[in-house]
Amino acid sequence: MKAWPLVLLVGLFASLPAHAFRCGTKLVHEGDTRSEVIAKCGEPAEIDQRTILRRPVFWIRGRPFHVGDALVDVSVEVWVYNLGPHKLMRRVRFEDGLVVEIETLGYGYRGG
Repeated sequence: MKAWPLVLLVGLFASLPAHAFRCGTKLVHEGDTRSEVIAKCGEPAEIDQRTILRRPVFWIRGRPFHVGDALVDVSVEVWVYNLGPHKLMRRVRFEDGLVVEIETLGYGYRGG
Protein backbone atom coordinates (compact mmCIF):
# COMPACT_ATOMS: atom_id res chain seq x y z
CA MET A 1 0.00 0.00 0.00
CA LYS A 2 2.93 2.36 0.64
CA ALA A 3 4.49 1.76 -2.79
CA TRP A 4 2.14 4.15 -4.62
CA PRO A 5 4.21 7.31 -3.79
CA LEU A 6 7.27 5.64 -5.33
CA VAL A 7 5.30 4.67 -8.45
CA LEU A 8 4.01 8.26 -8.72
CA LEU A 9 7.54 9.66 -8.37
CA VAL A 10 8.96 7.31 -11.03
CA GLY A 11 6.09 8.23 -13.36
CA LEU A 12 6.78 11.92 -12.85
CA PHE A 13 10.45 11.58 -13.80
CA ALA A 14 9.61 9.35 -16.75
CA SER A 15 7.30 12.05 -18.10
CA LEU A 16 10.04 14.71 -18.21
CA PRO A 17 11.16 15.64 -21.73
CA ALA A 18 14.33 13.84 -22.83
CA HIS A 19 15.98 17.09 -23.81
CA ALA A 20 15.38 19.18 -20.72
CA PHE A 21 16.97 19.74 -17.36
CA ARG A 22 15.79 21.07 -14.04
CA CYS A 23 17.11 24.24 -12.41
CA GLY A 24 15.50 24.33 -9.00
CA THR A 25 11.78 24.14 -9.75
CA LYS A 26 12.05 25.27 -13.39
CA LEU A 27 12.78 23.28 -16.57
CA VAL A 28 15.07 24.32 -19.42
CA HIS A 29 13.92 22.96 -22.80
CA GLU A 30 15.24 22.92 -26.33
CA GLY A 31 13.92 26.07 -28.02
CA ASP A 32 14.34 28.29 -24.93
CA THR A 33 16.16 31.60 -25.41
CA ARG A 34 19.35 32.67 -23.61
CA SER A 35 17.38 35.11 -21.44
CA GLU A 36 14.90 32.38 -20.46
CA VAL A 37 17.74 30.06 -19.43
CA ILE A 38 19.42 32.81 -17.37
CA ALA A 39 16.07 33.59 -15.69
CA LYS A 40 15.63 29.89 -14.83
CA CYS A 41 19.22 28.94 -13.91
CA GLY A 42 21.30 32.09 -13.45
CA GLU A 43 24.68 32.66 -15.05
CA PRO A 44 26.62 29.58 -16.27
CA ALA A 45 30.03 28.59 -14.92
CA GLU A 46 31.58 28.65 -18.44
CA ILE A 47 30.67 30.18 -21.81
CA ASP A 48 32.31 29.33 -25.15
CA GLN A 49 31.39 31.52 -28.14
CA ARG A 50 32.12 30.98 -31.83
CA THR A 51 30.60 31.31 -35.28
CA ILE A 52 29.95 28.51 -37.78
CA LEU A 53 29.01 28.57 -41.45
CA ARG A 54 26.03 26.58 -42.71
CA ARG A 55 23.20 26.68 -45.20
CA PRO A 56 20.16 28.66 -44.02
CA VAL A 57 17.48 26.49 -42.41
CA PHE A 58 13.82 27.35 -42.03
CA TRP A 59 11.56 25.18 -39.90
CA ILE A 60 8.02 24.59 -41.10
CA ARG A 61 5.75 22.32 -39.06
CA GLY A 62 8.74 20.77 -37.31
CA ARG A 63 10.65 19.95 -40.50
CA PRO A 64 13.87 21.67 -41.63
CA PHE A 65 14.04 23.18 -45.12
CA HIS A 66 17.34 24.39 -46.58
CA VAL A 67 17.21 27.41 -48.87
CA GLY A 68 19.92 27.89 -51.52
CA ASP A 69 23.55 26.91 -51.46
CA ALA A 70 24.97 30.07 -49.87
CA LEU A 71 26.45 29.78 -46.39
CA VAL A 72 25.51 32.10 -43.54
CA ASP A 73 27.20 32.85 -40.22
CA VAL A 74 25.47 31.27 -37.24
CA SER A 75 26.45 32.30 -33.73
CA VAL A 76 27.01 29.36 -31.39
CA GLU A 77 27.37 29.53 -27.62
CA VAL A 78 28.02 26.60 -25.32
CA TRP A 79 27.21 27.15 -21.67
CA VAL A 80 28.22 24.80 -18.86
CA TYR A 81 26.23 24.75 -15.63
CA ASN A 82 28.03 23.43 -12.55
CA LEU A 83 25.24 22.37 -10.21
CA GLY A 84 27.58 21.32 -7.39
CA PRO A 85 29.49 18.19 -6.39
CA HIS A 86 26.36 16.11 -5.75
CA LYS A 87 24.64 16.86 -9.07
CA LEU A 88 25.52 16.32 -12.71
CA MET A 89 26.72 19.28 -14.75
CA ARG A 90 24.86 20.33 -17.90
CA ARG A 91 26.17 21.62 -21.23
CA VAL A 92 23.67 23.79 -23.13
CA ARG A 93 24.30 24.63 -26.81
CA PHE A 94 22.66 27.69 -28.33
CA GLU A 95 22.46 28.46 -32.06
CA ASP A 96 21.18 31.91 -33.02
CA GLY A 97 20.16 32.45 -29.40
CA LEU A 98 18.02 29.30 -28.99
CA VAL A 99 18.77 26.08 -27.08
CA VAL A 100 19.39 23.32 -29.63
CA GLU A 101 21.08 20.69 -27.44
CA ILE A 102 21.34 19.78 -23.77
CA GLU A 103 24.00 17.32 -22.61
CA THR A 104 24.57 15.75 -19.22
CA LEU A 105 28.19 15.74 -18.05
CA GLY A 106 29.91 14.30 -14.98
CA TYR A 107 29.44 15.46 -11.42
CA GLY A 108 30.07 19.12 -10.67
CA TYR A 109 32.61 20.60 -8.33
CA ARG A 110 32.70 22.95 -5.36
CA GLY A 111 33.07 26.67 -5.87
CA GLY A 112 31.16 26.86 -9.18
